[in-house]
Amino acid sequence: MSAAIAGVPAALAGAAASAASHLAVFMPALIAAIAYFQYDLMDPESRPIDMTADFLFDQYDFIVVGAGSAGAVVANRLSEVDNWRVLLLEAGGDETEVSDVPLMAAYLQLSQLDWKYKSEPQGDTCLAMKNGRCNWPRGKVIGGSSVLNYMLYVRGNRRDYDLWESHGNPGWSAQDTLYYFKKSEDNTNPYLARTAYHSTGGYLTVGEAPYHTPLVGAFVAAGQEIGYQNRDINGEFQSGFMVAQGTTRRGSRCSTGKAFLRPVRLRENLHVSMHSQVTRVLIDPSTRVAYGVEFVREKKLHMIRAKKEVILSAGAVNSPQLLMLSGVGPRDELERVKVPVIQDLKVGHNLQDHVGLGGLTFLANQPVSITLSRVYSVTAVMQYAVLGDGPLTILGGVEGLGFVKTKYANQTDDWPDIQFHFISGSTNSDSGAQLKKAHGLTDAFYDKVFGPLQEKDVWSVMPLLLRPRSRGQIKLRSRNPFDYPLIYPNYFKDNFDMKTLIEGVKIGVSLSKTRAFRRYGSQLHTFLYCDHLPLYTDAYWECMIRHYTVTIYHPVGTCKMGPYWDQDAVVDPQLRVYGVKGLRVVDASIMPTLVSGNTNAPVIMIGEKGADLVKEFWMKNTQRSSRGSRGYNRTNLYGI
Repeated sequence: MSAAIAGVPAALAGAAASAASHLAVFMPALIAAIAYFQYDLMDPESRPIDMTADFLFDQYDFIVVGAGSAGAVVANRLSEVDNWRVLLLEAGGDETEVSDVPLMAAYLQLSQLDWKYKSEPQGDTCLAMKNGRCNWPRGKVIGGSSVLNYMLYVRGNRRDYDLWESHGNPGWSAQDTLYYFKKSEDNTNPYLARTAYHSTGGYLTVGEAPYHTPLVGAFVAAGQEIGYQNRDINGEFQSGFMVAQGTTRRGSRCSTGKAFLRPVRLRENLHVSMHSQVTRVLIDPSTRVAYGVEFVREKKLHMIRAKKEVILSAGAVNSPQLLMLSGVGPRDELERVKVPVIQDLKVGHNLQDHVGLGGLTFLANQPVSITLSRVYSVTAVMQYAVLGDGPLTILGGVEGLGFVKTKYANQTDDWPDIQFHFISGSTNSDSGAQLKKAHGLTDAFYDKVFGPLQEKDVWSVMPLLLRPRSRGQIKLRSRNPFDYPLIYPNYFKDNFDMKTLIEGVKIGVSLSKTRAFRRYGSQLHTFLYCDHLPLYTDAYWECMIRHYTVTIYHPVGTCKMGPYWDQDAVVDPQLRVYGVKGLRVVDASIMPTLVSGNTNAPVIMIGEKGADLVKEFWMKNTQRSSRGSRGYNRTNLYGI
């Protein structure tokens, strides 16, 4: 290490040394260190080629909208067929050096890589946030939200997928989807890779962070003390605790852009166009055939045709927005903003999201957590830039995962209803530099609750509700494609959600009382905003939840997959939009119900399966015809 530092220019070393107290100095120092040691160039593949508008074809076989967690996968897999021309359109640009650094995940929110969405004020949640609006970060970058997320690799519960199939979606069972999870995966943990639930050799690298604080061991041990096993939560059973696995490679983020697009950047039949915001899918109103897209790049409007299909992979916010702008959506909503109706479908409905409590913080009496001074240091920068190790490799600060059952869950079934994200720090750990901004907290709330914790050692656990009953909606703000949509999450509108999460908070607090955490003198840090209520009561926990309401950034369901008899379905089990020929949706929005865990791995799985569905259809050259209107006659209009 000393030899490596000696080789760094004096200016770089000096800048990094002063970074402990100055974030404005630390970030340039980190970027300079990565550039000096050519850390990004250790990736064997270079970045995707951004095809200029002048070199794009007038027509492609497939146009994929959105180069995110699903779209990058779909573009890769479709372009495996040499004689298919594939165009991938992305509204944002490429990843940055900082986006590669796992611990800096929160610093990417509200940046140029983020759409910077906000929920509409609900009045009874997000009370600690500015204007009562929760931040809803979504990736506007090659790799999409896999560039902004905390990289956690969680597949959900096998019952999630069996439930999908039982609701009339054949081919989406746990056994069916396991094939696609394994198809993508290159798991670097040899113990897990040998099991029937994991694989190696896929495009997506999965593994543990190379660096851990002692606290994550206490977290797993605490889980065992309250009756849960230390197990692979992506294996045979989900209930339990484990050191988190994430989508990382050599200590840095492995986004879907890095995993699926960089290796195929030289395929002649795959074109990638960045900074290209799609404004409308072109659909013939008389034949209901999708024949292309309009998009804006460098302030110019472009139109490109699709010979076979347009595939929307723009995510649970943008895909429904694009469908509605194109005339596919609820009739009353489209007429409200004066968009001509082509197909009346429940687009934007069925919105679900994992919601939890932020800031459930516990003091520690030993120097074992993530703090500003330990991370913003020359040692941490060099460990990362030279070795791909050190605290900067922690997955956004999350070191452990737990899945537990409240009193509302069946105790004999492997169907947990609460997930824990264990963090070896808390909202105060960066002294208010970014985390409070990422969560949208007001200065008054942050100063009162977290101000007393500056530079103190803490740990936190974030309990989240795995299967909310509440449903929200995405609506158009106007017919202008550059106006952000209206996001109504409707958190806790079903009171059962609040009751369940309160029980999850209680289990989280019980972890602090185990032997494993008592050795660190763990003590609950109380919310001064709720001190008018008796501590440890349901009312106190509810007050905390309604103030520090956190979305875990897992919106799904707004283009619901379902059989033809499901009046709420937007796409069929082959992901084809009902009543419109040549149009599919392949992303998180098709989930009928929210999976029990982080959504990035399931969305990658959806991309894999969706690509196979497209291949199967077109390679067999199946001829299907429309069977009339989907209005009163609910016959199965696959449309392709």
